[in-house]
Amino acid sequence: MKRCDTRRTRQRGATSLQLLVILVPVIFGFMGFAVDLARLYLVRMELQTAANAAALAAAAHLMGTDASTAQAEDQIRLSLDTSSGYGNKYDFGSVTIGEGTGFLASEPPVPEFYDTTAAALEGGGGTASGATAKHVRVTIRAEAPLLFFGFLPIAQDRKTPIQVNAVAGISAPVCTACGVEPLALQAIDIEDTTDFGYVRGTRYTLGYQCTGTPTPSIIAGTERRIPYVMVNRYNDLATVYPDESSQAYRNGAQGMLPTATPDSTADPTTFNQRSCITINTEEGVWLNAAPLACNANRVPNPVTALLCGMAGKFDAAVPAACAGIVDVDTISTMYLPDTDITDVVDYAQYTGTGRRVITVAVVENVAASPLYALGFRQFLIEPDPNSTTIAPADANGRFAAIYIGYSKPLRQGRFDGGCQVTTGPGKVVLHR
Repeated sequence: MKRCDTRRTRQRGATSLQLLVILVPVIFGFMGFAVDLARLYLVRMELQTAANAAALAAAAHLMGTDASTAQAEDQIRLSLDTSSGYGNKYDFGSVTIGEGTGFLASEPPVPEFYDTTAAALEGGGGTASGATAKHVRVTIRAEAPLLFFGFLPIAQDRKTPIQVNAVAGISAPVCTACGVEPLALQAIDIEDTTDFGYVRGTRYTLGYQCTGTPTPSIIAGTERRIPYVMVNRYNDLATVYPDESSQAYRNGAQGMLPTATPDSTADPTTFNQRSCITINTEEGVWLNAAPLACNANRVPNPVTALLCGMAGKFDAAVPAACAGIVDVDTISTMYLPDTDITDVVDYAQYTGTGRRVITVAVVENVAASPLYALGFRQFLIEPDPNSTTIAPADANGRFAAIYIGYSKPLRQGRFDGGCQVTTGPGKVVLHR
């Protein structure tokens, strides 16, 4: 009996050993394929991240000018530039996209521009020009390495091609605009919900609101004067360049400043600390920038400081009228002038970076209190006649600007607030 049991035990042991010999390569094969699949997934995700970043960077420069698509393509290249050490790579960050290696090939991103979201998502070749492009589709093609799959006949090259796509563009109009200029501009016609009575391509004189007579004159070459006021964004809790003149300068140079105060419309007493404006939400005039009499031949000091910041969009030098702004010599170095400071007749021919484009709230009446934004619209600031910049010392706070509608995407904004607008600037979003 013992001899029989021993024989059976030996047979079972031999069978187990044979099974183990058979299963070991199978197990290792599955493990190898799992490693390859995980690596392929990683490579695809890295390429998708790079495509998303490139599409978002490009879409931010689509602002309705002939040169904007070329600028968008430049941004795509910059998003992959590894000279600074931050460019997107793939395969554990070892392969530069667009360059590849001696083994792996990688093509530069291919951008296509479209005028509608549907066309961009569908693909098939973009046809939109710089003046009409609102969306960009970025395609990246690259090869990913294979280790264990390379033992199969179908993958003898030990690599496989991967293609990813990303679509980004300008969103629907926002209800809340952030980082825009803290200006409220008089509507010409409130019944016109598309342009509020403004005519695209027309040059206007934007001048600070004043009371009484005489009505300030217009700047030569402009059609009519449009009054504006400064929305209150003086943050008395600021710790970085807290002086009022410094804050007004920075608002003119870059738009409303970031703040630690939660962006909520629930507490109107904190609105001066917000970095956003919401349609149909109560706003007030900057306290020390209340309109003066028209015959005073001057504007409130915060207005001059704001115009000093706007002048920095044309020239890095600090004008004499701005010398009294606290820390202006330091603050002015934080901002670069636009790359196109010429007098532009047709906005489509503007080749700059968008620094001269301002986004303002349009209100029914700048003399009313409180103010309520009807929507947001954009202007291209023009240099004064016979000058290469604007005049911050202008006694009426005037500067010339071309109305462009809402061509440039906002840096930040939100759709909440229930404003239900169908026209106005949007922000850059990733569609896919």
